[in-house]
Amino acid sequence: MAEAKSLIPGLEDIVRNGDPARRGEAVRKIADLFLQGASRFQPSHVDLFDSILTSLVPQTEVEARRTLAERLAELVNAPPQLVSMLVRDDEILIAGPLLRRSPQIDEPTLLDIAKVKGQPHLLAISDRPMLGPRLTDVIIRRGDREVIRRVAGNAGAIFSQLGYHGLIRRAGDDGALAVTVGQRDDLSAEQLKHLLAQSVEVVRRRLFDTAAPELRAAINRAMQDISGAPQHLGLTRDFASAQRTVRKLQQSAELNEGALLRFARAHQYEETAAALAAMSGVRIATIDQLLKGDRDDPMLILGKSIGISWATVRALIALRVGPGRSPAPHDVEEARQNFSRLVPATAQRVLTFWQTREPTSAIPS
Repeated sequence: MAEAKSLIPGLEDIVRNGDPARRGEAVRKIADLFLQGASRFQPSHVDLFDSILTSLVPQTEVEARRTLAERLAELVNAPPQLVSMLVRDDEILIAGPLLRRSPQIDEPTLLDIAKVKGQPHLLAISDRPMLGPRLTDVIIRRGDREVIRRVAGNAGAIFSQLGYHGLIRRAGDDGALAVTVGQRDDLSAEQLKHLLAQSVEVVRRRLFDTAAPELRAAINRAMQDISGAPQHLGLTRDFASAQRTVRKLQQSAELNEGALLRFARAHQYEETAAALAAMSGVRIATIDQLLKGDRDDPMLILGKSIGISWATVRALIALRVGPGRSPAPHDVEEARQNFSRLVPATAQRVLTFWQTREPTSAIPS
């Protein structure tokens, strides 16, 4: 305490009577002193700083606490009571750095926070380099879509059987999550089969296209088990016949929104892709990539740029999930709202980009 008193005249008065600004300045100076000597401090020294800082920090401004949390987040001997106070803060700017990185926070503390705090705190916890199954169980049970996607993509997260069941269930109406889960190294063959069984065709193909060779073989084996017949998701679609059909419609002036809607509602994938290519001037291989992607946005952009109605765009979205399945209602409503807000000029600019790019180029959505 003597060093702190000499560094900050009137420290005791600041602790008792200081306003947030004076307290914040005192916290900064004391934190500087601690960080300069942290590598050589004994536990008694750390306890001393802990007692001083915990008496000052609660009445400081958010920015002062955020800066302090950032500076302490990587220290193995940060003042423990102070860290415990900051990591439970309702303000994610303060708790977040510690939740993501602090080696001082044990699993029981993380569990307590994960059970009661909101989605920003769960998202921060999901970024930790290691997560045990008890913690991921809570995250999967309480997390929203962004949180679930983040924890599924964390290679250091370990999932229980119950946790994997929850992940796969949530992936049933989230193609991006299904692809992320399907790429995990710790996914068992049985879990992969369960994931594929409930996934729509476009997600299966997306997963196959992004998979390493050994995973591609596992996907085909799982699909064979599901269908009882050999499956080869890697086979390239043949659009030649569909293009001839669409060319005939063009020649007879019958290629219009009605024809496109009939193809989409009948789940005639190749004919739909060929019609979209002819109506938009985009290469059919690029249209195929857009249809197989994990987002609906390209369908909205195509629809707005070629002037078709929401009913036809909705049929294109339904085509992507395959026959006998329906997209999640909240996803459809979100797509409808985005379609209504989409400015035709903006859609046309993206369409022009697609028209001039090779199909292997990055496709914005």
